Amino acid sequence: MAVNAPQATRSNEILKFLTKAWSWLFLILVLLFFELWSRFDGNTRVNTFIFNIASVQSVLLYATQYLMMALGLTIVIISAGIDLSVGFTSGLASVTAAVIIKNLTGTLPDYLSFGLAVIGGILMAMLFGYFNGLMVAKLKVPSFIGTLGTSGVARGVAFLIAGGSTVAIKNTVAREFGNGDLLGLPIPVVIAAMLTLVFHYLLSSTKFGLYVYAMGGNFNSAVRAGVNTTRLTISLYVLSAFTAAIFGLFYMGRFSGGKPDAGDPVLLNAVAAVFIGGASLTGGSGTVMGTVIGALILAIIQFGLVFIQLPPFWQFIAVGLVIILAVLIDQFRDRLIRGGGSGEGR
Repeated sequence: MAVNAPQATRSNEILKFLTKAWSWLFLILVLLFFELWSRFDGNTRVNTFIFNIASVQSVLLYATQYLMMALGLTIVIISAGIDLSVGFTSGLASVTAAVIIKNLTGTLPDYLSFGLAVIGGILMAMLFGYFNGLMVAKLKVPSFIGTLGTSGVARGVAFLIAGGSTVAIKNTVAREFGNGDLLGLPIPVVIAAMLTLVFHYLLSSTKFGLYVYAMGGNFNSAVRAGVNTTRLTISLYVLSAFTAAIFGLFYMGRFSGGKPDAGDPVLLNAVAAVFIGGASLTGGSGTVMGTVIGALILAIIQFGLVFIQLPPFWQFIAVGLVIILAVLIDQFRDRLIRGGGSGEGR
């Protein structure tokens, strides 16, 4: 046993590394798969996937959709919570902004009506985020149940504001916001990159981030250490609603209209991006950069399946399988950390 102990320890460390870095390895594997397919299958439109500018831009736009919503979800999930309301919170933000623009069209310049719409949409979303935080922090409602209920409320309010349908707008600034370019990149991609850097800094280099990890790792220990968990929890859900609102505003600009359920189809992929990126189901772990990788993996899979001309229904199967894989790896990693993978006690 003594002779085999160092070898068992090395094997355990290798397994820990692989489970920690699996999302990066999987990203490379997916890229290679679609690149090889494009080179050897004569049915694809072009003979390269990675070095095709159109493919790169499409993947980035796909990833940006998930990332906008997933950034706020990342910090909530690290704190051992969940926010299921962001899908309809983003829709609420989009219709609120669209109604403001529609009512101000012809009265104020486009840039001013768009600016007021952005403020109104964000504030409306953050109001729901604040309510989520109060429920979880003050009333001790489980985040899964509480935010599921808020999701229904946000959905109903959004449809009431929109009159039950999409709110169409005509605003040149909003259209440029959703479809324009900046420095050769789509504006949504640029802003998503900026928000990613801000959230990465908050989590990795501030007391705020330290407290988030502490609360997710051991709530009672965080309380004993003096962390104001009530205020922190509320701020997390407000930030989650904020990033959801940004997604809703981009949706409004891209399609020149606000839609009550704009973010609902993106919710599952946003949550999946966080877990694929390494966040734990039990909280206390996860990174913003991991979420970026998770969003890229989902975007590459979804666009790649279109690229190789498979029916779109395969996207649901592929994404579902990747989510299951992420959960299994998370559970295996937890067992390794607890020593279950070392063979001790067997």
